[in-house]
Amino acid sequence: MKKMFFLVALAALLLPTLATAQSPFDGTWKIDTNKIDFPKKPDVFLLQNGMYDCKTCTPPYQVKADGTDQPVSGHPYFDTVAIKVVNDHEIEESDKKSGKVVSTSTTTVSSDGNTLMFTFSDSSNTNGGPPVTGKGEATRVAKGPAGSNAISGSWRTTKWESLSDNATTWTYNVSGEQLTMTSPAGQSYTAKLNGAEAPMKGDPGVTSVEVKMLGKDTLEETDKRDGKVIGVWKMTVAADGKTAKASYDDKLQERTTDFIATKQ
Repeated sequence: MKKMFFLVALAALLLPTLATAQSPFDGTWKIDTNKIDFPKKPDVFLLQNGMYDCKTCTPPYQVKADGTDQPVSGHPYFDTVAIKVVNDHEIEESDKKSGKVVSTSTTTVSSDGNTLMFTFSDSSNTNGGPPVTGKGEATRVAKGPAGSNAISGSWRTTKWESLSDNATTWTYNVSGEQLTMTSPAGQSYTAKLNGAEAPMKGDPGVTSVEVKMLGKDTLEETDKRDGKVIGVWKMTVAADGKTAKASYDDKLQERTTDFIATKQ
C-alpha cells in the first residue's frame, strides 16, 4: 500500500505518547448493523439443470444441487457444500469441514423475484464457541437466464436484520508500542504498531496481520493469508472517543464495506 511519508513519520512520533496515555482505541467496540454501507458489487449465483454455481465466491465453485456433500477446494473454512433445492424460490445450504457441519443457511426469493432473504448459522470460525447467526436481505441487480431457479442472478446485500454479537464486537488494548486484539469468537493477535508482521490466532482464513497507526486516531490493519494480502481494515476514532468510522477493503472479492462502530 502506498502511504505518504509524513503520515508514517507522524505515527512513529506518536508511539511514545501511546505508552503513557490511554489510547482512543482501548476498549470493546461494536458495529452498528443499521449503519453499514454495503458494497455496490453484487453476488452472482446460478441454479439451473441440477447444478449450483457460486460465481462470486472466492474461489468460485460449481456443485450438484442434489442435497449431497460436494467437494470444493481453496476455501479455508469449509471443504464440502451441499445444496438442497426446496422449490423454485428457495434453497438450503450445508457446509462441512473435515466431515463436520460448520454452517447452514436458507435462502428465499420473494414472490415478485426482486428480494432475496437469507438466514444462517456459522461456526466455521468460532473456535468451539456459539455460532455466528444472522439474517438479512439483498436486492436483485440482474435476472438469471430463462428457466433457472429464482435464486439465479445478481444480488446486492442491502440490510442486516440481525447479527449476533460474536460477529460484531471486538476488544483493543494498546500497551506501549503494541496492540492486542481479541474477539468473542476466539480470534486474537498482538502486533507492534510499526507495521511488523504478527501471527493471527484462531482464524484459518487469516494467518498474519500488520498494524500501523496513521496519526493518533487512525488504525490500519492489513490481513494476510500465507503471505498474500487479502484485506485491509481501517478505523478512525471520533474526537469524542465514543464512535469510530471503519472500512474493510476485501482484496479477494474487490469490495469495500463501510461501518460505524460504537465503544461499549
